[in-house]
Amino acid sequence: MSKSFAVVSRGLIRAFTASTALACTLAVAAPVWAQSTAFTRSLAEAAVQQEDAASFYRGTGYKTLWTGPQDVARRAALIHALQAAGDQGLPARRYDAVGLIAAAQAAVTEGDRGRLEMAMTQAFLSYARDLSSGALDPKKIDAGIVREISRPNPAVLLRGIASAAEPAVFLRGLAPQAPEYARLVKEKLRLEQESSTIQSVSAQKLQPGDIGPAVIVLRDRLQEMGYLGRSATASYDRQIQRAVQRFQLDQGLAADGVAGESTIKALNTAPQQRLQSVLVALERLRWMAGTPLGARYIWVNQPDFSAQIVDNGRVTFQTRVVIGKDVPDQRSPEFSDQMEYMVINPSWGVPRSIIVKEYLPLLQRNRNAVGHLQVVDGSGRVVPRGAVNFAAYSASSFPFGLRQPPSDGNALGKVKFMFPNSHNIYLHDTPAKALFANEVRAFSHGCIRLGDPFDFAYALLAKQSPDPKGLFQEHLDTKQENAVSLKEPVPVHLVYFTAWPTAKGGVGYRRDVYGRDGRIFEALTEAGVELSDLQG
Repeated sequence: MSKSFAVVSRGLIRAFTASTALACTLAVAAPVWAQSTAFTRSLAEAAVQQEDAASFYRGTGYKTLWTGPQDVARRAALIHALQAAGDQGLPARRYDAVGLIAAAQAAVTEGDRGRLEMAMTQAFLSYARDLSSGALDPKKIDAGIVREISRPNPAVLLRGIASAAEPAVFLRGLAPQAPEYARLVKEKLRLEQESSTIQSVSAQKLQPGDIGPAVIVLRDRLQEMGYLGRSATASYDRQIQRAVQRFQLDQGLAADGVAGESTIKALNTAPQQRLQSVLVALERLRWMAGTPLGARYIWVNQPDFSAQIVDNGRVTFQTRVVIGKDVPDQRSPEFSDQMEYMVINPSWGVPRSIIVKEYLPLLQRNRNAVGHLQVVDGSGRVVPRGAVNFAAYSASSFPFGLRQPPSDGNALGKVKFMFPNSHNIYLHDTPAKALFANEVRAFSHGCIRLGDPFDFAYALLAKQSPDPKGLFQEHLDTKQENAVSLKEPVPVHLVYFTAWPTAKGGVGYRRDVYGRDGRIFEALTEAGVELSDLQG
């Protein structure tokens, strides 16, 4: 590069904004920077640790993607995308758009250009990977997140951007295409415009008929959040009651129109905390982007304590659920699978962990304990309790299983829904119906208990029987264990979203029951994701 060109190039960089500096610098350089041996050698050396990129460039004869005269639109689109990565909740510093611009400013040789070419390729691949499938590895954050992540093929990405007629469109298309993703990005931007300080509702409880300063604060907070129109009332009137009910529905609370402890706590949640929930939800959606939901699927959102059947994007059935306790080894995991069949009048094969931790100590003290359970051998045959010396075994050596036959009191109730998996998780009925009245429903050993299991079964069987209720009842009346296959397996997604778009266009929030969102947000922060400064 000539000295005069370098001077002109640096002058252009000073003259233009950061968002256009790299494009302008390289556009001027293009006539001077012809393909050269020095460029090729430096690019090849820079790509030695990135075999996919090295192979791509070898295959194109080291044709440029970013730094040639024909690359103006592509490099401008990339720099713009990298600079806006924070809008997606991504770690923008990881892609270092500022460093790329500085490298362009400092470039004076063909070797510099080759190294810059590879730096831009690495930034592109990193950004594309993170945007399309997540910036983190969930398994390194929480053992309960056992979702399989589908990472993009770098070679496919490079060929895609190289052939894209509209590079900016290609880059935008890397983001998850679920409509909820775009709505969460919009919610992120909305929260960033909220005041960082809110006036807290200080009362312990407010209800219709109350008057006074606390009601005024409640009124103002509901107005700020968009649940209440203009009002000057100081009384907890019908308008405020309806606004509170709408807010409660979006928070997964009992919509009684009374601002009790849980409602006031949710109202007092700061925008920064909501923003954290949204950032984590965006990352979770990126993890799921490569997992097809299915035209019909089952969606179990654990913090919402609900299970839905969704047909072509529309919720056609919903019921309350109980999830695993918030203790080690009992929290419900997150993963996707295929529901293949249901078992009517199921027996309950007690999980090994429950046997050795809970029941074996009881049996060692009294062989007749837990009399509702059968002792079975490895072949499933019932073993008389009198033939077993329970005290002779430890948790690791106990060779028997425990099974509860079908009955009204069976721990699985009258039906279980199977999507065979290595985690031994399934959906099922339960005799403990009273638990569904609780606001927080984390009581199981990990499996998902359904509040309306029969109706859930009817909804599934309706796709393959003109009389789903009759078909189910026919098997139920036998009082014997029966498996009924689903003619078309249904995808099941066990998910964990504390922020999720509502049907009416807002975003609802839930408790971080297991603390998983907190751990993910910490990992995002360590990776370089930043909370934008909220309005003062």
